[in-house]
Order: sequence, then structure tokens, then C-alpha cells
Amino acid sequence: MNTNKAPLSYLDPDFVLSKEARPLRIMSEYLDPERKLKQNNVQHTVVFFGSARTKPDPSDPLAHAYKTAEELAFKLAQWSSTETDSNRKIFICTGGGPGAMEAANKGAARAGEKTIGLNIALPFEQDPNPYISPELNMEFHYFYMRKLWFLYHAKAIIVFPGGFGTMDELFETLTLMQTKKIDKPFLPVLLYNRKFWESLINFDTMKENGLISPEDTDLFSYFDTTDEAMDILKPAISELINNYSAKNFF
Repeated sequence: MNTNKAPLSYLDPDFVLSKEARPLRIMSEYLDPERKLKQNNVQHTVVFFGSARTKPDPSDPLAHAYKTAEELAFKLAQWSSTETDSNRKIFICTGGGPGAMEAANKGAARAGEKTIGLNIALPFEQDPNPYISPELNMEFHYFYMRKLWFLYHAKAIIVFPGGFGTMDELFETLTLMQTKKIDKPFLPVLLYNRKFWESLINFDTMKENGLISPEDTDLFSYFDTTDEAMDILKPAISELINNYSAKNFF
């Protein structure tokens, strides 16, 4: 008599990695991050987007972006550290990789606060940086599940210069806000380095050709210094937290 049991389906790698089990893999990238965030009482985040290729090396033309991301994350985390109500704390959240993402995680860690890294499995560039809190270091296969967790708890979005990935994250955020799929009034979206962004994207041309509405450019602001950003972020984040509700989500 054959006593060899077949593996349980959810423990069978051949099944779990199969086409048929794709819904389970997608669901796992919703449920596992939710579990980890709840365990750490993460309800409010400030999300930093930006290039994985940005370096603090003075030879890098965008070295100032790395330094500014680190300093802004430090100031935000330090500000949050004075909050006595744990339900009002904010967490710095990034895509978990090098460059501008590393800088933001580094700034939050330097302030002595936990910080989130939502990594993505890619063939190059994307390895977790060393400044992510281990309990908040997560790995994703599906970009769309990763994006959901970027925005789900977000109380502000900070965008540093970047390439295709950063553009994708920025425009998906703006589209969700424009179409009110994110019901968070006055969610601040800040773009660092006005000169860079205005040379890269001509939003006025989009307005003049009727491709976006005039008020759509009110969905974001520019900043060039950390003090300028903090002046915008502190009241806006406080207001969003004061009005926190599950209904503010997607």
C-alpha cells in the first residue's frame, strides 16, 4: 500500500507558482503587507518616489536630490517622533531600493524611527537598502499590488527626479486623484526641484491643448528646500490625519 501523501496544495511549489494559482499570489501580496503594517500600527505614511540611480557622490548631477531626500525624511520622522499618540504617527515609506529611496529610508532611520521599504523583484537595480526596518521590509512581484500599498495609507507623496518608474508612479497617483479614485482631499503631492520638472514636462502645454483641466495642475506643488516642503506638509498631513477614515481609501 502506498503511504506517500500528496503535498497540501498551499505547500506545493508547483501549484503555488502555477498560472492557476495566480489569484492566490496576488491576494498574498494584499494580505501579508496588511498583516505586517497592522502589527506595526502603520496607519499614516509619507511616500518618497525617485530614481534608484541617484547617488550622494558630488559627481552625480542630482546628488543634491539624494541629500534633500535624506534631510526631508529625517525632518518628517523627527517631527513624527514627538507625537505622543501612536495612532497619529507617520512612517516614511519608499520603494525600498537604492538612490532616492535609500536616502529617504536613511533619513528616517537616522531620526531613530521605523521606516518602510516596498521592494519589487526586478532583474537589476532593485535590492533592499540597509536602512529599512527589517519588520517593514517587503518584497513584491506585482507592481499593481505594490502601488496599492504605496497609496493606501499615504498622507503625502514626495517625488524626486527619476526615470520611467518614477514617472509611472507620479502619473498613476495624479490620475487616481484627478478621477477621485483616491478620496483624500488635499493629499499633498510635492515635486522636488521646480527647474528639473518644468524642463521635463510642460504641463501648460497639456492645459492649452485641453488635455487636462486648468485645475488639474493644482494637484501638485513644487519645492526646492526642505523648509519649504515642511511648511506645506505639516499642516496638510495633520489635517488628513484629523479626518482619517477608512472611507478615505480607494
